[in-house]
Amino acid sequence: MATEVLLKNKSPDVKVQIVPSGINKKLTHLPERPKVDLAFSDLQYVVKQGKKQKLILKNVSGQIRSGELCAIMGPSGAGKSTLLNILTGYKTEGVKGHVLMNERDRDLSQFRKLSAYIMQDNQLHANLTVDEAMAVAAKLKIGQSKLQDLQDIITEILDTLGLLDHRKTMTSGLSGGQKKRLSIALELVSNPPIMFFDEPTSGLDSSSCFQCISLLKTLAKGGRTIICTIHQPSARLFEMFDQLYTLAEGQCVYQGSTRQLVTWLGHLGLQCPSYHNPASYIIEVACGEYGDHTRKLVCAIENGKNDIRDGKPFPEVKINDGLNNAYQYAKEQMGALTAKDLAKESGDALKDNNYKANGNGKNENFEDASKDVEKANVNSALLSNSVIVKQPRYGNTELQQFFIILKRALLFSRRDWTLMYLRLFAHLLVGFLIGALYFKIGNEASKVLSNLGFLFFNMLFLMYTSMTITILSFPLEMPVLLKENFNRWYSLRSYYMAITISDMPFQTIFCVIYVTIVYFMTDQPLEAERFGMFLLSCLLVSFVAQSVGLVVGAAMSVQNGVFLAPVMSVPFLLFSGFFVSFDAIPIYLRWITYLSYIRYGFEGTALATYGFDRPKLKCFNYCHFKDPKTTLEELDMDKSSFMVDILALVGIFFFLRVAAYLFLKWKLKSNH
Repeated sequence: MATEVLLKNKSPDVKVQIVPSGINKKLTHLPERPKVDLAFSDLQYVVKQGKKQKLILKNVSGQIRSGELCAIMGPSGAGKSTLLNILTGYKTEGVKGHVLMNERDRDLSQFRKLSAYIMQDNQLHANLTVDEAMAVAAKLKIGQSKLQDLQDIITEILDTLGLLDHRKTMTSGLSGGQKKRLSIALELVSNPPIMFFDEPTSGLDSSSCFQCISLLKTLAKGGRTIICTIHQPSARLFEMFDQLYTLAEGQCVYQGSTRQLVTWLGHLGLQCPSYHNPASYIIEVACGEYGDHTRKLVCAIENGKNDIRDGKPFPEVKINDGLNNAYQYAKEQMGALTAKDLAKESGDALKDNNYKANGNGKNENFEDASKDVEKANVNSALLSNSVIVKQPRYGNTELQQFFIILKRALLFSRRDWTLMYLRLFAHLLVGFLIGALYFKIGNEASKVLSNLGFLFFNMLFLMYTSMTITILSFPLEMPVLLKENFNRWYSLRSYYMAITISDMPFQTIFCVIYVTIVYFMTDQPLEAERFGMFLLSCLLVSFVAQSVGLVVGAAMSVQNGVFLAPVMSVPFLLFSGFFVSFDAIPIYLRWITYLSYIRYGFEGTALATYGFDRPKLKCFNYCHFKDPKTTLEELDMDKSSFMVDILALVGIFFFLRVAAYLFLKWKLKSNH
């Protein structure tokens, strides 16, 4: 719980909340970072809706200072999340205006290395403990450091955030508030001077909400710039924010100190009722519950160019300037709307609300209390006022990133029940079932057709198990990938290479187990060379099918992928050479057979089984397929080459892996 402290020699009505955990703890081991002040002017964001364009943000301006906790508020659809995404650099398309960092034009690449974006949903890996998740973040974000130094950083961050007792807990077992704190802790290892939070209290109870905002307050008092969107905080939470930025209909209706909000609204003729939550009142005003005051508020605050601060006189509201600005804004920016229409709309509103607000807005108690709080709060991080120097893109080299992510991915696979144990059980179960169904038919000439069915089913089973499990699991990684890649944990190349390689050992083991069971139970040729060829064909088919799953998983959602992937595989099955021989396929459709990886896998196993001068099969009476060459001739494979099949599978494998990477890169770009 927070402690309310009465400041000495001040009014007894003035109380300051000192947040509990971490406020008196110094994060001394974190890397030093410069303080960052953020400002933006005339920001406009347009989205396309069919042939029309919709203006979401309408030339808003504002400034956010380091050492302050800033809340972005507004009714639903006002543009809160859009503004936050633009400030973070998450949205860049359709944006006009200027964003300044320490009074200079923002270099987006450098800015993203100094900032962290904690999204609304806690995107965490469920199969890691808190300690393991922190260790991965520290290695990726800090880079070359002694192991003891990393442990010191992790320990003091977890201690400050109240997670030290949960360091051995799996992230899936944490409460909502603990997950939120862990999300912050993961980004805090690199000590970003500016942090963004999208609805940090979403889904939390009142106690957890207070703990979360208390933590953000602590981080801000350490010199960081903390910005978060919040829907409608309680009065208790609202008092903890230093700055408020309120949007309505894509325009700024208030910017400044939370303590001056009620006084400012009163100067504009909008009296907040006694014992009414100021946060609720400004939202109600923005929604029009007390009449249409949006234009009045926008003009009074000059769409964010005015900043209502403690101890500063309220700015004058100039009616004519507001009208001219509206006309100029429409003329230069709107495009779809005419300047005349907007100016008329603004003029009508201004005529109805002809006023001039002027007041000093000064409150000595608040001013002095604020100074005492700053003295009471220790600096909780190494933040300097030095000029921002060029930061490296990532904390580690891509090769080091690859090994860190690979180790993490192998740990995921080992702990994932579906990826590991259920898949192993499926390969064992189906292997023994198929072995029993086709028991000892491999060397009998009278059962060649059944044996060909066995060869085809191998391809079918390996294809669907490898492809489906990837389609189901890979899209679940996407939210975490979006967050970590955006926050500069690692490059996409490093991540993709690690993910590509991480599952290969397990897929190889499962495939070897399955093939060994069915090969010997069905009495295929007991020759090491033929077994190796058979196994190689099956392995490559499973790897290619896994690549198909990566392409589908990267390009579409789980629901669409689970349906479309099997449908897309039907042509590959039809033209595999099992249902219709190559010569029987119409000439204008034969080209599809060259794209079918199932055809190359089936042909490879058939050649391994019946090719290379295999002796005649057992036959008690007349058997048409006694000579293995006859089987290959019936399949139009007598002139086929095993090496060509292997090279084709390898070529398709690399093509699909590159395609999956490009789809993934496109998806990351389209989500920003």
